[in-house]
Formats: sequence, structure tokens, C-alpha cells
Amino acid sequence: MPPKISIIIPVYNEAGCIGKLVSQTRELFPDQEVIVVNDGSTDDTALEAEKAGAMVYSHPYNMGNGAAVKTGMRKASGDIMVLMDGDNQHDPRDIKKLIELIPKYDMVVGMRKKSDQASFFRFSGNIFFNWLASYVAKFPVKDLTSGFRAIKAKTAKNFIHMLPNSYSYPTTITLGVLRNGLSVEYVPISIRKRVTGKSQLKLAKDGVRFFMIIVKICTLYSPMRVFLPVSFVLFVLGMSRYAYTYYTQKVFTNMSAFLFIAGLMIFMMGLISEQICQMRYEKTENAPEGE
Repeated sequence: MPPKISIIIPVYNEAGCIGKLVSQTRELFPDQEVIVVNDGSTDDTALEAEKAGAMVYSHPYNMGNGAAVKTGMRKASGDIMVLMDGDNQHDPRDIKKLIELIPKYDMVVGMRKKSDQASFFRFSGNIFFNWLASYVAKFPVKDLTSGFRAIKAKTAKNFIHMLPNSYSYPTTITLGVLRNGLSVEYVPISIRKRVTGKSQLKLAKDGVRFFMIIVKICTLYSPMRVFLPVSFVLFVLGMSRYAYTYYTQKVFTNMSAFLFIAGLMIFMMGLISEQICQMRYEKTENAPEGE
């Protein structure tokens, strides 16, 4: 039997395009589950999606894009979950590219081209976050924030509790999957023009959020990737300060001592965090089936 697919589309005030998107998706995948999660829209989004043939679940108010994705995951019954945006930018024809690589990979992500980025600043920000995520995950992350992806249902449900309610859920699930030793592949996709509205992502606000999520995931799964560089920088600063004061005054200052001690303490905290992380892995691996 071919795997059952659940296509999850979170939406907020997309009445102008959601009906067309659902109709195209249903036409391409008539036997599969199309779930639209209406995140407290104030227009006819839910009605248009239902008329087009989607299973519609509505939040009583706007809870966030990530919260809508989590609702869709909980309602989905398929073996594979496909996550896509409801603003008509993702082409349903690309779904086939993603799902045909599962189960070979645990998650397949639609990768945008440079020309598909909203602006130069957005593109530059994505390059930085891709690099930072690659450092954390020890894997070349090519599009950290893409909202178009296919993932095994069992894998996705293991990460529901970690996903934030905001737009940064792709960051969390990508790093979570990679740091748990699961496989990820990137596939080029085409991006269509938005039919209505504009992106609600804010460069400064959401950039800080993405950065904090990457650091949080890093300290959760591989703490020394954060603690060791900080410890090293403090040690180098202490050594530089000591070399300067010894050369100019022949003294060892309190500041040098502080930097050395701070570097040592952060290094030891990193070692303790690594041990805690290892114990959590062992507990998960030794847990009985179903826990």
C-alpha cells in the first residue's frame, strides 16, 4: 500500500487565494488528506477552503503560524506530512518532488533560489542563519526557514512539543531532526508570486528569534558547540590582558584572573551540560516501546 499523505496548510486571512490552492492540491492528490488550519482569520478564509474540499480546523483567534502547524500535525492521520504555506507561493506540483524521497530521508525540504528571496537583506540574513545552523548541526543547511517540507509523521510528532507558536517552527524542526541523527535532503522548488498581502516576517524581530532558537537547540543537543567557543574567547582575552599588563607593568591584574576563571567556569558548565545531554539520550534509547 502506498503511504497516506497529509498536506497541512496553515493560513491567516488568505481568502483571496486559499480556495485556488486547495483546489489545485486536491486535483493533484485526490486521494490524500488536505488539512487547512485557519488561524483566527477575520475574512472568509475558512469558508473558501471548505468549499474547495479541504478539512478545515479553526483557531478561535490568531495564535501564530507555528501553532497552526502543530494543530495540523495533531489532526493529521497520514504516514507522511507535507507542510506548505497558504499564500499561494508554494506550487502543489512540487509536493511530488518531496514525497518521492521519503522514506529514504526522514525529512525533505523545498529549497528556494536566490532570486526567490524577498529582498537582499532577507537573503543576507538567511545566509547567516544557514551558516550558523550548519555549524550547530554539523550538516550543510541550505534553507533553514523554508516552510515547504515533507516529513515522516512519526518523526514530526516527536517534535511537536518543541515547536514554537511563531514563524520560526521550520528552524526548530530542522535542527531537532538533524541533531537527533535523522536524515534531511534539500530539493530545489519554484516560488510563485503572492496573490494577497505581504510577508509578516520582520527582519530584526524575527532575526533575533531565529538566533535564540538556534542557540537554544544547540545547548539542548550539543552544548559544547556554544560553551567551548565562549570559553575559548574568554581565555584568549585573559591571556592577551595578562601579556599586555606583564609587558607594560610586570603585574598580573584582577581582570586577567577574572577572564581566566570565567573561561574555566564556562568550560566546566559545558562539560556538565554534555553529561546531562548524554544521559537524556541514553534514557530515550532505553525507554520501552511506546514511551
